[in-house]
Amino acid sequence: MPQRRSHVAPSAAQTDLAAALSALRENLDTPTAFPADVLAEAEAASATTPDLDLTNIPFATLDPTGARDLDQAFHLERDGDGYRVRYAIADVPGFVTPGGAVDAEARRRGQTLYAADGTIPLHPPVLSEDRVSLLPDVDRPALVWTFALDAAGTVTDFRLERALIRSRAQLDYASTQEALDRGDGGHAALLPEIGALRLEQERRRGGASLNVPDEEVVRTEDGSYAIERRSPLPVEEWNAQLSLMTGMAAAALMIDAGAGILRTMPEPDETVFAAFRHQTEALGRPWTGGTYGEYLRGLDRSDPMTLPVLEAAASLFRGAGYLVFDGEPPADAVQAAIGAPYAHATAPLRRLVDRWVLTICLAVSTGQPVPEWVRSSLGDLPALMQASGRRASQLDADTVNRVEAALLTPLVGQSVEATVIELRGERAAVQIAEPAVTTTAPVTPDTKPGDVVRLRVVRVDIAAGEIELAV
Repeated sequence: MPQRRSHVAPSAAQTDLAAALSALRENLDTPTAFPADVLAEAEAASATTPDLDLTNIPFATLDPTGARDLDQAFHLERDGDGYRVRYAIADVPGFVTPGGAVDAEARRRGQTLYAADGTIPLHPPVLSEDRVSLLPDVDRPALVWTFALDAAGTVTDFRLERALIRSRAQLDYASTQEALDRGDGGHAALLPEIGALRLEQERRRGGASLNVPDEEVVRTEDGSYAIERRSPLPVEEWNAQLSLMTGMAAAALMIDAGAGILRTMPEPDETVFAAFRHQTEALGRPWTGGTYGEYLRGLDRSDPMTLPVLEAAASLFRGAGYLVFDGEPPADAVQAAIGAPYAHATAPLRRLVDRWVLTICLAVSTGQPVPEWVRSSLGDLPALMQASGRRASQLDADTVNRVEAALLTPLVGQSVEATVIELRGERAAVQIAEPAVTTTAPVTPDTKPGDVVRLRVVRVDIAAGEIELAV
């Protein structure tokens, strides 16, 4: 599934779309500007210089092109038959004072929101895009995880320390993938090797990944908007394995300490599995054996039926939440898609809960008690994260709906081809081929998932993000 971009041509539709997207930001249940006291505290914030100096280690970051809020930096090297992986995380706990103005505002926001015309950050940009961000060629305090891996990629030991680091390069996914493909990986040279081993570890744990193509609204150089859909590059999957490894280590530390907050997801029940099997049969790509993770990993990404299968598989990845414990560790703490206990610990610039997780893990690693402010506020986090998650999901959906309506504006009254992804009673989720739009439409009773149908564009409403199609 190659990269595809559908543009909204400069026109009255573009003007209407810009107004609709601006209204989305104004109507959000989240402030876009930071109060004066928050900005003042952020400007004055500083972290104590760590005792450990790792500025001689050539760390590098790997993020989308142009990113400024850089949470993670890595350094990979061989260690005998195995590997040493250093994974540095931005030291947000070192800059944010518990109970202060920045802390209170971050709790209101919960996470960074990504709108079509810019971000609504969790922390003031002076922190998230400057003094705390792991930007290249500047010294930064960081929380550094050091992992020892054996030849099979199994973690045999790990530790967490506060250290001063200096990133040497800000890498992006596309150019790093190109460099690796031509055998010139540089800082990321070992990432394919370690990433593949960690993916094999995931398979052995019974884990699964749902790599549905990304759908992102982007603003082009001429100021118009477009929807870009692309499959994740291999380098993104390998990089994600470093984050997953860190999240599992964080979960293990907190479980041993008897206090923390885990990211959980239940195993799908047999009813869900049976429904998914039926859908794969209807799509002509039956899941006949092995785990669902193995089945999903074996799908041919060039097969046009893979997208409907992955969309149907989303039903297997529902029910994720946060589990707080303080005292007795939880009896069932496994995140089913990962196949192990897991915690959010690698994106503190962009996600509130990670600051609590990192603070607990650092205390445990250094033999200190878990701070009282952490224990007393752990129970607040699930609701805060759930509320911010709803805002993020609603913003994403509303943004895409409005851009898709604008894309179809020139086609009102005309017919388009679409692939049926999933049946929903008398309607179906459909993927229009050109422009690339995913929406719902009425279908005839004999329609099956995977069918290509012709639909007429009856009406669009850009301001409301509504599309009306007919058979």
